[in-house]
Amino acid sequence: MTFSDLVYAGLGVGALAAAVLPRVVFRRPFSMPMVFLAAGIAVQLLPLPVPVVDPLADRLWVEHVTEVCVIVSLMGAGLAINRPPGLRAWAGTWRLLGVTMPLTVLAVTVLAWALLDWPPAVALLLGAVLAPTDPVLAAEVRVGEPTDAEEDEDEVRFTLTSEAGLNDGLAFPFVLAAVALAAAAGTGWSAGWIGGWALSDALGKVAIGVVAGVAVGKLLGWMFFRARAQALRLSEHMEGFVALGATLLSYGITELLHGYGFLAVFVAACTLRAAERSHGYHKVLHEFTEQIERLLTAFLLFLLGMYVAGGGLADLTWQAAAVSVLLILVIRPVTGWLAQLGSAAGPRERIVAAAFGLRGIGSLYYLAYALGEDDFGGLARQLWAAVAFTVVASVVLHGITATPVISRLDRLRRTAAPGAPPP
Repeated sequence: MTFSDLVYAGLGVGALAAAVLPRVVFRRPFSMPMVFLAAGIAVQLLPLPVPVVDPLADRLWVEHVTEVCVIVSLMGAGLAINRPPGLRAWAGTWRLLGVTMPLTVLAVTVLAWALLDWPPAVALLLGAVLAPTDPVLAAEVRVGEPTDAEEDEDEVRFTLTSEAGLNDGLAFPFVLAAVALAAAAGTGWSAGWIGGWALSDALGKVAIGVVAGVAVGKLLGWMFFRARAQALRLSEHMEGFVALGATLLSYGITELLHGYGFLAVFVAACTLRAAERSHGYHKVLHEFTEQIERLLTAFLLFLLGMYVAGGGLADLTWQAAAVSVLLILVIRPVTGWLAQLGSAAGPRERIVAAAFGLRGIGSLYYLAYALGEDDFGGLARQLWAAVAFTVVASVVLHGITATPVISRLDRLRRTAAPGAPPP
């Protein structure tokens, strides 16, 4: 038996498990990511010659694998959302993006600076990479497959899914601010970078991402549903792998235009969804992206488990762990609640939407990307330990609590509905 034989067998078991586990853990107080995370830890602890992925030595590889996972999940999220975009219809989303996200970055930055005594650029980087949320890691808190009814989406699932779809792209300006601040600190303190960052990174690239996403989404919508040539009307052929082409096209074009590709992918998916909202082809596309997303997520969580068990948290200090715990248990819930004050959502919905700000694959991508731009004072291993601990803690805590909390919320909602039978 060779090591490659063991790898093939392991990949086969993993792929089958990714197909079976979502049904096994459905409605149970644990999630598929928790299982793969635990499996990675268990395999690493076995006396087997299994190599551990080092995010520093293998930084470029980690960056691109997590990048692909994020853009596939963004396409799936955009295709699943039934509610048309609008200021009032997406009010909860705008509140979390406009209030919760910057307050989270600020709070984590201040804590990292005060507790860890990290330089401002490193502290800001930690705040920026931990800002994106990721409902992929707890299926109970995201919307399901596409339907033709807007009212099928409850406010909590919709808000968390749409927030994650947009904040994966909108975290980029904060990450680039940390990179610019680190570069400025290395050449002597200067505020000269702020103007260029605000104009290019905070405004220009966001605008390019939105415009490119809308343009690609409209083009694909015309092609899929309205093209005169039957060969181009791909909705008639119901081939799911086309979703991967749409994902890569919208991301690649936007990146070539120096915009935010993450933002463009989600916007393109929402625009494509709006082209023919009730068509069954959206379900086919969504199912394909969900399958790819599930495989990539399982793979990455397995590797993360191996990394943690292999000494990845050796550089974690109690101060860094405290920042992570405060983020999950205090900062996100409080800022999420504040953002929703005065919103149309009920008090229970506000609490759940505020509490379930999962941290996941997006944080791993942003850290790998940023460390390719600057070494951030040689604190890379400490940063990886802090981020890995946060993701693991979020996967475990939210994975355990998501099912009972959302199930309880669903029961209360059904009971409160007109004509509902008594509980």
